[in-house]
Amino acid sequence: MKLLSHWLIAATAILLSGCTKYTVGGTVTGLTGSGLVLQNNSGNDLGISANGPFIFTSSVAVSNVYAVTVATQPSSPTQSCTVHDGSGTIAMANVTHVIVSCIRPGSFAFVANQASNDISAFSIDAQSGVLTPVAGSPFAAGGTAPIAAAVDPNHQYLYVANNNTNTIMVFSIDASTGALTNLGMPVSTDSGPAAIYIEPSDQYLYVANQAANDISAFSIDNSTGQLTPLSNSPFAAGAGTNALQTDPGGNFLYATNFSAGDVSVFAIDPATGTLTAVTGSPFAAGSGATSIAVDTTGTYAYVADETAGSIAAYAVDAATGALTTVSGSPFRSTSNPLWIAVDPSGGHLYATMNMNSGVIATYSIYASTGALTLVGTAGAGVSPVAAAIDPSGNFLYVANANSNDVSVYNTNSGTGTLTGVSGAPFATGSAPHSIAID
Repeated sequence: MKLLSHWLIAATAILLSGCTKYTVGGTVTGLTGSGLVLQNNSGNDLGISANGPFIFTSSVAVSNVYAVTVATQPSSPTQSCTVHDGSGTIAMANVTHVIVSCIRPGSFAFVANQASNDISAFSIDAQSGVLTPVAGSPFAAGGTAPIAAAVDPNHQYLYVANNNTNTIMVFSIDASTGALTNLGMPVSTDSGPAAIYIEPSDQYLYVANQAANDISAFSIDNSTGQLTPLSNSPFAAGAGTNALQTDPGGNFLYATNFSAGDVSVFAIDPATGTLTAVTGSPFAAGSGATSIAVDTTGTYAYVADETAGSIAAYAVDAATGALTTVSGSPFRSTSNPLWIAVDPSGGHLYATMNMNSGVIATYSIYASTGALTLVGTAGAGVSPVAAAIDPSGNFLYVANANSNDVSVYNTNSGTGTLTGVSGAPFATGSAPHSIAID
């Protein structure tokens, strides 16, 4: 009888697991067009009209697969939406972590001017990349030494880190004009904020505090832009934490530590935003790690090592977030790299070179290995310290700290070769140090 009861329990568990179903859903960000339709397992069409959470109407049984795809891309305006973390096998829980990121050509560029304590705002010509100052620009930063800026994935707010006052200021963005309005909601960070990053679901904002060697974390109220510190923030990182980025699905946060010469990697709890160091963290980089870029597939990560004069390359473990050094890494650079960015296609990496070199280097990325090969260089202004690529991948924008301007390049996507845009460079305030594209 005992053996029979065990058999019945096992059989019942198997039967229940086959009958139990769970929902599949996630978050859409960046949607401005209309007509987006998602599918799960090539069916169960779901029309999406706004940013935020979504759930398919049909559930999926335990142990069965799910696969979220875009059936119809948005139009008016035309957008390209990409699914991240959209496939897997149903376990004993609802799927809530699918990210659908929608992009459009950049409409506005915002430059944090560290010495003049203001933000230069420009409208972007989507065809030429040319920048035109927004009426009312520059806008007061609301603090001293604005060093970093980030636009939320839904194009509503600009967040600015003021290095000397240890605050984050929140600005609303006028969708028609690009004008900024200070919402009067400053929040305190730890000492020496140097970088801001908003994870892809637009729920949490993270700040790298270089002087305090840690990361401040906040939840975002998408209806107001207000930031609320997480109860367990800040989170310890390494010495000189100065740059941040996540993988495309927002599962892991990567932080470069300048003084330690390494990379801290954290798992992000999607329900709370809490950071937990992954096994093996921190991972060795090179001397003076100052910037990090993860490609749009989440396959490779790259770190600019300023003092070492090289770029470190890693393969990313999608399951754990761990970094494994790519064969041939580190790759020598033409000078001391400060800032790096990977184009949306994942085919090229761009690196600004330190101080008075006035050079931007282009590298091709081997898709099968992640290895880098120098393609060429282009002249920039004096001290190109930061760069941003238009979401379309057509233009590269570079902030030049000591010539007080922004260089703009056509990226010639086939070769990655940079060609200066007519009319560039475009004047900014004093000591531009960060650039954000909306």
